[in-house]
Amino acid sequence: MITLSPEDIQAALVAGDDVLKKRLAGQRFPLVSDSRAIFLYHGVADAVALQHWVYGLPSRIDLQRLGQTHWWMLTLDLPRRSRIEYKLVVRRDGHEHWLLDPLNDRIAHDPFGGNSVVHMTGYEEPEWSQPQTASPQGTFETWSLNSRALGGDREIRMYLPPRYRPNRRHRLLLLHDGDDYLRYSRLAAVLDNLITRWEVPPLVVGLLNPQDRLAEYAASRAHAAFVVEEVLPEIEARYPVIREASGRCLGGASFGGVASLATAWYYPNTFDMLLLQSGSFAFTDIGTHHRGPVFDPVVKFMNRFRDAIGQPAKRFYVSCGVYESLIYENRSLIPLLQTAGFQVKFEEARDGHNWENWRDRLRHALTWLFPVPAWFYYE
Repeated sequence: MITLSPEDIQAALVAGDDVLKKRLAGQRFPLVSDSRAIFLYHGVADAVALQHWVYGLPSRIDLQRLGQTHWWMLTLDLPRRSRIEYKLVVRRDGHEHWLLDPLNDRIAHDPFGGNSVVHMTGYEEPEWSQPQTASPQGTFETWSLNSRALGGDREIRMYLPPRYRPNRRHRLLLLHDGDDYLRYSRLAAVLDNLITRWEVPPLVVGLLNPQDRLAEYAASRAHAAFVVEEVLPEIEARYPVIREASGRCLGGASFGGVASLATAWYYPNTFDMLLLQSGSFAFTDIGTHHRGPVFDPVVKFMNRFRDAIGQPAKRFYVSCGVYESLIYENRSLIPLLQTAGFQVKFEEARDGHNWENWRDRLRHALTWLFPVPAWFYYE
């Protein structure tokens, strides 16, 4: 909890730089109290700004220099339970540098590097996502598949759960961007914990990784054929998984959500469950913005999907951050699915378009999509 106000910081600085440093010792940065965050930077600069990814706010907000010192400060009101990723932009001698916050040791990693993170009051990193070395852990196998649909060899990584039994048929989860889920969303720890606690049944998980992501995941029919006609039969030949739609779930985040929805739409009644996180579900509508040519095949697909939903699945888990520009498209999807008679669970979070947001939703997603039958407890 914050013990310093902006006025305290100003007063301490008047007494001297050393006094301020002593007052700040032991504090967690940024300084957070309820719905207020205080960002500080110390260094020689011509200007300092906060670069964040909260849709609806100016993406860059200036810090104010404190007198003639090298201290810079910004006070920002943010809702409780928010989780915000950001960088500091330092301008000096005509050059601009994007930095992790030197005072903040919380860093979220993604395929592009990392961002500093602020946790507002009420947000807690889920303990069920933390690795538990003393608990049973799943194992991994990797094999290659020569794809006719996509051309060339593709590597498939498989997660086999604690309590894996070769003589039992397991439920199957296929995830797009699987290795990114492992690296940035602690997928292995999440699965290990939920399975060993009997919150979900022992799942076999296939981890799919693209070579040309924006092409393959943009509602590509070739990618859908790869998943359903090549990967799925190979998994069924190698592992004891349920071979009916009732035991299968397909999922992904962002463009991976589009790939999941499109694959299930092209191949109806193949998957009973879809896990869609912050899907890039761009479509033609007055309320949407043009997102560039890379989205053109997505828009074409989503327009067709909205006109003829078909039977892509029976149960849909959909989540999105309220600080994402995609919140409109994801909200718009829900009544469409509900009107068509599907079971839908939709969750919003005070977070952005990032892997830790998607991690934080996995428990609710997996326990809803894969409820544990009562007889599991007695085996």
